[in-house]
Amino acid sequence: MAWEEWESLKAQAAERRSAQMRLNQADGGGGGGGSSDLVVRRDDLGAVGHEAYILWDNLRKKADIAGAGAGKDGVGSTMQAAAALKSHAFATGGALETTVDMWTSQVKSVLQACAHISNHLDYSEKRHTQDDTWIAAVLRGRNGLAMPVSKLNEYFT
Repeated sequence: MAWEEWESLKAQAAERRSAQMRLNQADGGGGGGGSSDLVVRRDDLGAVGHEAYILWDNLRKKADIAGAGAGKDGVGSTMQAAAALKSHAFATGGALETTVDMWTSQVKSVLQACAHISNHLDYSEKRHTQDDTWIAAVLRGRNGLAMPVSKLNEYFT
């Protein structure tokens, strides 16, 4: 092998190495920093969570057709109408009752989804901060310094 060929192969290897994946370091503060591709700030999560809460609150107050216009017995006017229609042998009474039941079920599903969004955003932010801290601790040598890239490459090949 000629000297020029050897130098050419070394240059090609260096180019491939510079294109390999590099890991970012956790910032230690838990606030997403550095040059990561995905950055979500607490304010961003807070705004989405707040909107989910507003939707949940408005829906909870305004979408309850089963309890709307409730009488002394706690039964809403729509269900009272369904019962009255059924007592006079109208098929519409049963259909109206089924409609109220289905509507109530769907509203509960949407309410649950809104609550899940808000709660999950809080959980995700805390969990990813913990994961970043753990990864940063694991990827340190015995002397406490970050592992060299050459050592990290062994894990990915």
